Amino acid sequence: MHVDTAIGLWQDGERRVRAADPVERPLLERVVDRIVAELRRRLGGPFTTSELAVLYAQGTDWCLDVAIAVAPDDPAAWDAQTAADAAFARYVREATDWAGGRRRVPEEQEDQPRD
Repeated sequence: MHVDTAIGLWQDGERRVRAADPVERPLLERVVDRIVAELRRRLGGPFTTSELAVLYAQGTDWCLDVAIAVAPDDPAAWDAQTAADAAFARYVREATDWAGGRRRVPEEQEDQPRD
């Protein structure tokens, strides 16, 4: 998956969380926070936007397990795709090549196709 495509999906997920029903949003935010913690565990130390996109492309089915663990009795919080996308959008901000809301590309790579 192209990094820019993944970032667009992640940003859409964040918008969906912000637009969630005010009653359901706090629980959905808890799911997002737990997925971010799991991303931190899975990636460990420093990472790039490309590495995060590769992890995303490998699948986010595990995010449903996280959602169910956070809210076992509340299926409204099990919108794992929304929570996953929002979590990836938040976690990408910690990427070594992320700055000011966009991906930094070294000058020598600006003329080359991006992954």
